[in-house]
Amino acid sequence: MSIEALTEVDDGPRSKRPAILAAAVECFGDVGYEATKWSDIAARVGIGHTALYHYFESKAHCLLTIMRLGLRNSDAAFREATAAAPTSLAGLRAAAAAAYAISPQEVQQNRILQANIALLANERASKREETERRACRELVVRIERNWAELIEQGIARGEFPPQDSLIMARSLLGLIVGVWRWYRPDGPQDLATISGVIEGCCARMVAGSDPAG
Repeated sequence: MSIEALTEVDDGPRSKRPAILAAAVECFGDVGYEATKWSDIAARVGIGHTALYHYFESKAHCLLTIMRLGLRNSDAAFREATAAAPTSLAGLRAAAAAAYAISPQEVQQNRILQANIALLANERASKREETERRACRELVVRIERNWAELIEQGIARGEFPPQDSLIMARSLLGLIVGVWRWYRPDGPQDLATISGVIEGCCARMVAGSDPAG
């Protein structure tokens, strides 16, 4: 697993936290969240079971952290992809492409996020779990806003027809993240081909046509 994708600024050089998250992504991806035992994650990292509690108070806390970091990375990828786009349509296509320009391990992280997204609906009893849940929800809103603002920019420039930007943003995101429910790195469809198809679909949905298609 790419440790950078699971690292935060306050993780020191001796911290086991990124390694624990990477092991959890592997376990959750291999057998699912429910079937993974907390001790399985400890074994992959090579630490004692009780050492996990220094970093995470529960398996759910670990899962919510993985979900938050996945959303954080998606937000960052969008901003980087669209920063220098010459047109709103180019930014739209670049943002869609960036969603798939990731490693197989990050694909696994996105699959975990989508498989457990319902976890964000209800308040958690644990304070630390609730903090992560709220952070996830805030990132979801921010990501939706990113796409809505890009669409609004295109409307203002005359590139896109008038439309409800938030509904369209949510529709685009539904299309993009829906891929993680069925795509497998060892499956018959390669991610580059899928990316091209989705880019074109996004352009046609928002602009009504795809001049680059």
